[in-house]
Amino acid sequence: QVQLEESGGGLVQAGGSLSLSCAVSGRTSSISTTAWFRQAPGVERQFLGGIRWGRVFTSDAESVKGRISISRDSAKNTVNLQMISLKPEDTAVYYCAAGSPILSKQRSKSAYTYWGQGTQVTVSS
Repeated sequence: QVQLEESGGGLVQAGGSLSLSCAVSGRTSSISTTAWFRQAPGVERQFLGGIRWGRVFTSDAESVKGRISISRDSAKNTVNLQMISLKPEDTAVYYCAAGSPILSKQRSKSAYTYWGQGTQVTVSS
């Protein structure tokens, strides 16, 4: 089993930046990939970015393109998400996910086995 715990959510002003952390613990040797998704009410869960065997990959969706950075802190066993130029439409619950998806599915939420509880991010205008 792998446990994931997100932290860093809260209220952010539009135009500001966001920094979230996902603490990964348990049988980490069983996973290849840790990723970030988000979900707003009434909307499908959206892929944001991830790390697979140390290589970062991010979403090309117009809604987030160019605003996301993903990094790993090996000493703390965390995978971090930073997002800049926040907009009210970035308001969502942000989730960390882990698993071993095949390369072609690494952006698909259905390919991930483990999920954190999520952290709410609200962007005020």
